[in-house]
Amino acid sequence: MIYIGADCMDKKEIILEVKDLKVEYGKGKKRFTAVDGVSFSVYKGETFGLAGESGSGKTTIGRAILRIVETKGGAIVFNGIKISGKIDRKLDRELKRSIQMVFQDPMASLNERAKVDYIVSEGLYNTKKYIDEFHRRKKVEKALLDVGLLPQHADCFPHEFSGGQRQRIGIARAIIMEPELLILDEPTSALDISTRYQIISLFKALKEKLNLTYIFITHDLSLLRSIADRIAVIYRGKIVELADTERLFKNPIHPYTKALLSAIPVPDPVVEKNKVLYIYNPLLYNNPPRLVEVEEGHFVLRD
Repeated sequence: MIYIGADCMDKKEIILEVKDLKVEYGKGKKRFTAVDGVSFSVYKGETFGLAGESGSGKTTIGRAILRIVETKGGAIVFNGIKISGKIDRKLDRELKRSIQMVFQDPMASLNERAKVDYIVSEGLYNTKKYIDEFHRRKKVEKALLDVGLLPQHADCFPHEFSGGQRQRIGIARAIIMEPELLILDEPTSALDISTRYQIISLFKALKEKLNLTYIFITHDLSLLRSIADRIAVIYRGKIVELADTERLFKNPIHPYTKALLSAIPVPDPVVEKNKVLYIYNPLLYNNPPRLVEVEEGHFVLRD
């Protein structure tokens, strides 16, 4: 097991540790490994990015932390307590409050037949985290105001809102639980450009206001550059590179990271037309790889 972040333990408080995580899908001959030996730590108050192409395993990691999918091996530790595998009912209830997720598709993640008041209150109903109806309603109003919506929106249905507003409802549903850790699974990929950056600005404001910690999952490295403190690049269920955001952009080392960065569009038509794309060929890396620290806090998968 390779533990990432031990050099900073005396400087920052660790809220989440993922150690040698392994997740498998299917059975028998159809079984495949979606996440293979992933290890990282997340510090309280930071935004930790998980980047990779579709099918890389980044969303599976988020779902394993949420206990939506079972782990095959390794451990997930939250605030010093192991939360993977079998846990008691009390801890399970507490985790449903402490760790929340904002989903990718604002159109599919909301119940079309329910009013916003019920949608935002779902977690409260399930965990009984309110005193009475007046208290619950006030919590809903505050959550809506925190995400830039109005209290009267609580009496509307999801189809009455735009995509960006629906995503704000999804965010309100998460923050009303007063979580410590928020997992953001491609939360802006279904939105247009202008709305996307409004939502990113909202995440930044909520992080400071509510003292949140984020795990931001996306295929868009350029988006992570504007919000993440550190980034782990995922390829076929493994971390191939992990570093502080600016260090990763200025000095990418793994060929897959270079390929992802070279695919980012440049806002100059001449430069964009003439740039050379870096192609990653995994067949060139046949030996069992291992993560090595090439400089302080910068880890790369190498043969």
